[in-house]
Amino acid sequence: MSRFSKVLKVAKLGLQFACFAHAFNQYVAEVTWCLGPSMLPYFNTSGIVAIEHISRHFKEYAIGDVVICTSPLRPGRNVLKRIIGMPGDNICEDPTEKDRKYISVPVGHVWVGGDNLSNSTDSRTYGPVAMGLIKGKVFAKVWPEPEFLRNNLVPV
Repeated sequence: MSRFSKVLKVAKLGLQFACFAHAFNQYVAEVTWCLGPSMLPYFNTSGIVAIEHISRHFKEYAIGDVVICTSPLRPGRNVLKRIIGMPGDNICEDPTEKDRKYISVPVGHVWVGGDNLSNSTDSRTYGPVAMGLIKGKVFAKVWPEPEFLRNNLVPV
């Protein structure tokens, strides 16, 4: 085998692996950094979480699910939030205000919020989030303190 054919073979294997890795990250699962205080105390201000993309094809999202979605305010940025309301639910817009207003979550949208209400930019700021902006559901904290999440996990 000539040197050129060996290089070509390695390049072919590298390209196949890159295609597999891309497809796996887009359609099966991925890991990502989460930064910021909005999900304290359950999620640290910086850490790594594992996201899966498969269950949305077989099961609806539910209240309590922690999801990664594209930020409606900054489309190039992802946010880690908990689903608080599903389509048709009547949600208190901001439970931290004295004069509470309620909103009905529109069809095809969810209401998301951070666990740390005092320091979270969430649906209270940008309104209901289209389900098409949800990238996947968090199924595990990878670092620090690795832990697999259960459905509808609510921090204590």
